[in-house]
Amino acid sequence: MPLDELRALITRHAREAETTAIDGVLVSVAEEPAAPTASTSGTVLALIAQGAKRLVLGDRVLDYRAGQYLVASVDLPVTGQFTEASPSEPALGFGLTLRPSVIAELLLDPAAGQFPRGHRAAAAPPGIAVSNASFELIDAAVRMLRLLDRPRDLPMLAPMIEREILWLLITGDQGATVRQLGLADSSLTHVNRAVRWIRDHYAETIRVDDLARLSQMSSSAFHRSFHAVTSMSPIQFQKQIRLHEARLLLVVRPDDIAGVAYTVGYDSPSQFSREYRRHFGTPPSHDATRLRTSI
Repeated sequence: MPLDELRALITRHAREAETTAIDGVLVSVAEEPAAPTASTSGTVLALIAQGAKRLVLGDRVLDYRAGQYLVASVDLPVTGQFTEASPSEPALGFGLTLRPSVIAELLLDPAAGQFPRGHRAAAAPPGIAVSNASFELIDAAVRMLRLLDRPRDLPMLAPMIEREILWLLITGDQGATVRQLGLADSSLTHVNRAVRWIRDHYAETIRVDDLARLSQMSSSAFHRSFHAVTSMSPIQFQKQIRLHEARLLLVVRPDDIAGVAYTVGYDSPSQFSREYRRHFGTPPSHDATRLRTSI
């Protein structure tokens, strides 16, 4: 069974950094369920070989387990945790960074002509979604990881298998999302411009009309598309980015709660503390202490 071999390969090649000798290919092992951790999703395929994981994005909760995969088409603020893992049966995952340039090359290939022309103007799909993995997708992941034991073949065959995996995604359940990731004029790409601007200017005041113009959409279309992709409004999205950035700053500035609040764009430290506690489940001062002792 390919899933059994995938588990064995992940176990053999896993290391703390999760990276591998193949650029963009990740493997992960977790031996126990962990507390929810705030991070950003990246644009990635994440396939579970054993165990189960939960991601929370805004008001959406996505659970996926062995034999299922998650596709993230936009770099979004998420909270994640492995929910099923133990030393005897650790959670095991395979990941592949989704590169828009490679997806675009596939879509420009004559073999992709089967897709209707209208998919370029389709409504924005969700930024994160979960589906069942096909036998072919799991088998391709297995063959990718086998190359770690064959370094001579790796430079030639890894790009071929990457294209195969992407093609299986493009033609699979999450094909609409993955296709739009490779299209410069897709609604997902337009929303992604606003996402990147908010991430780069999270401490600034934002005007939704300005973001709509940046995304080359009307205000109403931008609101619909942004919420469809991120499960949040632009203001809620900015708030989550601010809180995630504040948590990183607290590691090096644990005694400067007010300063961190102002740095990430809050006018009121008390409002910052309330929203931080609501999001992370603990006041920033307590969380800062815990983060420092865990390093």
